[in-house]
Amino acid sequence: MFAIVTIAGQQFKVEQDQEIFVHKINAEAGDSVSFDEVHLITDGDDTSVGAPLLDSASVGATVVEHIKGDKVIVFKKKRRKGYKVKNGHRQHFTKIKIDSISA
Repeated sequence: MFAIVTIAGQQFKVEQDQEIFVHKINAEAGDSVSFDEVHLITDGDDTSVGAPLLDSASVGATVVEHIKGDKVIVFKKKRRKGYKVKNGHRQHFTKIKIDSISA
């Protein structure tokens, strides 16, 4: 059984007991969260597709931890002008574990 759900503005294909990294969610580690924007649920041969969302379908998850991603270096340069700028960025992520998928 899997579902396609929108979490923090991005769509994910999730299965029960799966751990995924999503953009930061405002919840503490150990909290339970529910996502109601479910687009598709399939269970073997039985598939339900929303137009665009399924009514009364939800995905339950537990927040495992908040972490930062790897550093991304942003380097800008204009040749022959002496212009160089170097910046770094680390994205904040939340690791969640999918507990239940209900239709």
